[in-house]
Amino acid sequence: MDESVRLTTVSDEMEAEVVCGLLRSAGIECGYRPTDEDDSAFEGFSSAGRQEILVPKTELEDAQAVIAGAES
Repeated sequence: MDESVRLTTVSDEMEAEVVCGLLRSAGIECGYRPTDEDDSAFEGFSSAGRQEILVPKTELEDAQAVIAGAES
């Protein structure tokens, strides 16, 4: 993937899979990883938790449009 940028964050790995599936179906490369943002007192004790969705910088606007279309 080109230089990656954060598109959004989601609540867990399952949601990250759904969002990435949507992006990939639109031809947009993506990936996800645990975010550095703290979301609970148990942060760091589990791989579960908030995930950030990453896309190539060159595809950020297209990815934002796909996500916006899915939310409406």
